[in-house]
Amino acid sequence: MTALQKISLLLSVILPLSAFAQSPDWEAPLRASLEVMADTLTKTVKPWPVPDRVFRVAEFGAVGDGATVNTTAIQKAIDACTTAGGGVVLVEKGDYVTGTLVLKNGVMLEVAKGAQLLGSTNLADYPDHVPARLTVMDTWMKMKQSLIYAENCERIGIRGAGVIDGRGTQQNFPGKATIAETPGRPFMIRILDSRKVVIDGITLRNPACWTENYLGCDDLIIQGIHVESQVNGNNDGIDIDSCRNVIVRDSLINSEDDGLCFKGAGLRTMENVLVENCKIYSTCNAIKFGTDSQGGFRNVLIRNVEIGGVPANMAAYRRTRSISGISWGAVDGGTVENILVSNVKIDRANAPFCVRLGDRGRVKPDMAKPAPGSIRRLVFEHITGGDNGSFGSLISGIPSALVQDVMFRDVTLTVGGGGTEQDATRNVPELINAYPDAFSFGKTVPAYGFWIRHAAGITFDRVTITPQKPDARPCFVAGLDTAEIVIPR
Repeated sequence: MTALQKISLLLSVILPLSAFAQSPDWEAPLRASLEVMADTLTKTVKPWPVPDRVFRVAEFGAVGDGATVNTTAIQKAIDACTTAGGGVVLVEKGDYVTGTLVLKNGVMLEVAKGAQLLGSTNLADYPDHVPARLTVMDTWMKMKQSLIYAENCERIGIRGAGVIDGRGTQQNFPGKATIAETPGRPFMIRILDSRKVVIDGITLRNPACWTENYLGCDDLIIQGIHVESQVNGNNDGIDIDSCRNVIVRDSLINSEDDGLCFKGAGLRTMENVLVENCKIYSTCNAIKFGTDSQGGFRNVLIRNVEIGGVPANMAAYRRTRSISGISWGAVDGGTVENILVSNVKIDRANAPFCVRLGDRGRVKPDMAKPAPGSIRRLVFEHITGGDNGSFGSLISGIPSALVQDVMFRDVTLTVGGGGTEQDATRNVPELINAYPDAFSFGKTVPAYGFWIRHAAGITFDRVTITPQKPDARPCFVAGLDTAEIVIPR
């Protein structure tokens, strides 16, 4: 008997096969609660009413000649706006170079059509802003510099049909991609511990590091924006950390690093999130929970989105395929739970799905390492896509913590195929403390469809994965420590 035949025999013993999988008891209540949540967010999380006062930056001495550094003049307009009780700070008719701008209560920064806000290429124009409340990411990445910064504000925003360009190329801001410190590369937007935050209609280009970071915010709405972040390492599109009552919709993101990334480094649970009608392309992970999961995530509905690698007609800084289409991770404690992903197209992803529960335990230096977290009650339904890679999809916990209660329904994907019998029998390392990317585990897993380990209650209903090239691996493989795995015949 060959090694591949042994795997097939193992599957027939441990996997209860079903032509039509029954819905688990937890699924209907989850779906109902998330639909109510989405309706509530749609009705209540709206752009705040901006007072009818306009503060034109040109009237405060700003010059839109593409050369003059206007930080002081634009900041004067922001300060005057908040002192007056709020309104619009208007950038129009020109290219305005600036260093760090600090938003304040009641200020809507508007960049009008035909205008650009250009990040200075002189690092001295980005003074340090150290938050009053340090988070895990502050201590590990030393986040101190930003083009636009706000902390402990209410009713702030950025809008307009114009462009904010960080001019953050490697030539202007050198530095390698890293999961540690990023010195000398400012974020484009960083908004901390604020309420009623609106990002509307703006085009954001060429950050030196992350494009947008929202941490500890309540009532955050991001809509109709266009992000192009493909000129440097760590060019994340949107990072949302420990926020509550969040809507992201009608937006296009093209990012070198994670496209839309949710984190828990702010050390509070992120909950009540609606993502809809977006196109999110990435050469890393298109939509991701983690890497930092300390605060946990719950109550998330993602629907009607197109994700994966970068299309041929869009710029890419490095590879064009994403590592993963959807990557759900909890490796620093915290719980990821109650998530519904529906009506999604995944193209050009090496691993369409990666669900990883680990035990890295990254925390602030003054904190004890947390126990392993949990991942449970996830639904993926009505998923299509093609031109995906050959890695396979990964669902893996660790011996001390299982991934639990995951449903895949109505999934039809085309993948690269070409796996060998050696790929089918390879020993995948546990990597309990590792960074939770699919590629951490090598070039392939032992299934062209789904490889499962340390998991329970994983159900597949009407799931079809088609390799483009002959593949010696099975479509479904359950490795060590699995229970109640239901796959189609």
